[in-house]
Amino acid sequence: MRPDLQKETDVLARRWSQEPRWRGIRRDYQAGDVVRLRPSVAVEYTLARRGAERLWALLQGQPYVATFGALTGSQAVQMVKAGLEAIYLSGWQVAADANLAGATYPDQSLYPVNSVPAVVRRFNNALLRADQIDWAEDRNGTHWLAPILADAEAGFGGPLNAFELMREMIGAGAAGVHYEDQLSSEKKCGHLGGKVLVPTQQFVRTLNAARLAADVCGVPTVLVARTDALSAALLTSDVDEYDRDFVTGERTAEGFYRVRDGIDAAISRGLAYAPYADLVWFETSTPDLGEAKEFAEAIHDRFPGKPLAYNCSPSFNWRKHLDDDQIASFQDTLGDWGYRFLFITLAGFHVLNASMFDLARGYAEEQMPAYVRLQQHEFELEEFGYTATRHQHEVGAGYFDLVTQAVAPDSETLALKGSTEEAQFTKEPA
Repeated sequence: MRPDLQKETDVLARRWSQEPRWRGIRRDYQAGDVVRLRPSVAVEYTLARRGAERLWALLQGQPYVATFGALTGSQAVQMVKAGLEAIYLSGWQVAADANLAGATYPDQSLYPVNSVPAVVRRFNNALLRADQIDWAEDRNGTHWLAPILADAEAGFGGPLNAFELMREMIGAGAAGVHYEDQLSSEKKCGHLGGKVLVPTQQFVRTLNAARLAADVCGVPTVLVARTDALSAALLTSDVDEYDRDFVTGERTAEGFYRVRDGIDAAISRGLAYAPYADLVWFETSTPDLGEAKEFAEAIHDRFPGKPLAYNCSPSFNWRKHLDDDQIASFQDTLGDWGYRFLFITLAGFHVLNASMFDLARGYAEEQMPAYVRLQQHEFELEEFGYTATRHQHEVGAGYFDLVTQAVAPDSETLALKGSTEEAQFTKEPA
């Protein structure tokens, strides 16, 4: 190896062994492999790197990070404006209403593989615009570039696909990425039936490939490993000794092996993935605190302090399982057990549909009064920092007026000057 590459290799190996960020993280490759795969010109992934560092700091410094899934760039902006410190990006929501095929899909990995990175980029562009507006108007109190944790599904193939998808996520500015241990070609939402697992060691290779991609990019991406073993009853192969205790010996018409699902299976896989991931997540069928506690205790018995993630899913009928007090304390309880990233995957989808249906129903019945009630509600929200009532300003009309003035100080074509927004919505943003 050339002396310069050897020096870079030694520095990287030393960082892995000495920096607290990498304590307890296993890689089945060497620093030299990473250096060999890097380009000769270093590319700086600023948004991904800063986001990953901030997300990791939040996970280490707070009892837990609570957030939910955004569907649009505007939703991401409003989440940050309202006080949330991170953003989740769900593959389910991308499949339903934000994929590059322009189609409506169920959560079965049917959309183009680069769709989630495209939405990550959209979120970051929206947040950057909000940051530019604040900066230009001498307001600098909001950390707009909230870290985004994005869904890589089952990797859309094998280790090479997982490697390339991680690189795309980082290029788009994702701070964290999660992969799940289902067979990509049969991938289902965790709350659908017919899920097929890959062998444990095959998924470990997926995690290794994702970590390798992040290392090659020089970004400390937060890697989350999800197992669907709690409710997945099929396995592609019985070749892995690690899986033998759960294989029943039965086969399906497709040739898959039937396996025992349940919390023991989820724990077994969680223990296998923990050394390779920054957080471990078992997908659940109900908001069962007993299962959550059992999983956490089993993981922490072998890997003390290992951060966990939990999907507070809208697929659960929450009131059917928990009373109001249990719902109110649910996330605090999980935080006490080491669940550090708590998220509602599909909140963006549900709030968009519910609010639009509510407005449309009112408008169909009584026309303008229904819309004016919405506008009045917006005015009421301004007390808490809401600013989208002034929609022209919200998306940057004032920012681009500053651009116009910079290149033509005497310009008479400024967009906001003389606008209806200036005349009728004169109150400054809170």
